[in-house]
Amino acid sequence: MRRLVAPVAVLTGALVLAGCGSGDSPADSQGASQAELSVSGAYMPQPVSDSMAAGFLTVTNKGGTKDELTSVTSDAGEVTAHETVGSSMQEATDLAVPAHGQLVFKSGGSHLMFEKLKRKPEQGEKVTVKLHFAKSGTVTVEMPVKSATYSPKTGH
Repeated sequence: MRRLVAPVAVLTGALVLAGCGSGDSPADSQGASQAELSVSGAYMPQPVSDSMAAGFLTVTNKGGTKDELTSVTSDAGEVTAHETVGSSMQEATDLAVPAHGQLVFKSGGSHLMFEKLKRKPEQGEKVTVKLHFAKSGTVTVEMPVKSATYSPKTGH
């Protein structure tokens, strides 16, 4: 009987450890890892208009599953995501954040459009933005207001 206890204890311990993960790569039922989103480089150039402004940022997905930005909200006013197609700008309902990729909002390309601002944000202030994703839920971002001529060094 004693000989059976040791192998059972080892096997039980191995099964318990196998169930514990680091959380670095969670898996869904198909075995693909989840989206792992982070936001960087967020800023709003100080608006020249009292009612409209633009916002820029980068959403990075280090996970193995794509996600989609479905909407954006802010206490500052109405916010929509826009993409540039050819030479025209159009509102986008869903924007993909590819697995192991980025969704970049930059001057001259996709951007956030703030309309019906409740008040004109001034340089040095921060505007709170909530990014709503299909799978990852809501990510809150503090977007600093920069000078109207601000150009990030990273080129985004």
